[in-house]
Amino acid sequence: MLGSNVESKTRCRDLEAIARLVSSLGARYEGRLVQVDTYFRVPRGRLKLREVSHFAPDGKVSASLELIRYERPDDSGARVSTYERTAIADVESSKLRLAAAHGVRGCIRKQRNLWTLDSTRIHLDEVEGLGAFVELETVSPGEPGSAELLEHERLWGALGLDPHATVDGSYIDLLDAGSA
Repeated sequence: MLGSNVESKTRCRDLEAIARLVSSLGARYEGRLVQVDTYFRVPRGRLKLREVSHFAPDGKVSASLELIRYERPDDSGARVSTYERTAIADVESSKLRLAAAHGVRGCIRKQRNLWTLDSTRIHLDEVEGLGAFVELETVSPGEPGSAELLEHERLWGALGLDPHATVDGSYIDLLDAGSA
């Protein structure tokens, strides 16, 4: 599946306060995700194999595996990301083949509370070894335009996120840089 979004990542001191605020804005809680992202070395963009356990609000638990290739500028603040997601059936075999072809860059483990509001996915992340973050992804049906950027900026402002706490790059970049 091909897609694009406007996204931002911001360090957060109090995820519970943000969750209360997100709820008061009318966002829908989609559940808790436990994710393990194994990143591979590629010459352009990023490539990761994601293992997900989804604990839905109704008590149902599901699991999924997917390969995600994405590209976006390594700037702080809101930026456009393009991605391709492919379902994977056999995680161990896929990891072995990808590691042999590209080499493993590292692994990110996180717990994520997922909320949705309009076209935006609100991720309240606890990332092992890195801390707490709010990640916003405003999904676009095509190339993101001014409507998606305005929605993203409106929500970012409503959450009172600190512009000095935005993160450039990805969680794997923070791990590589030792930025806990």
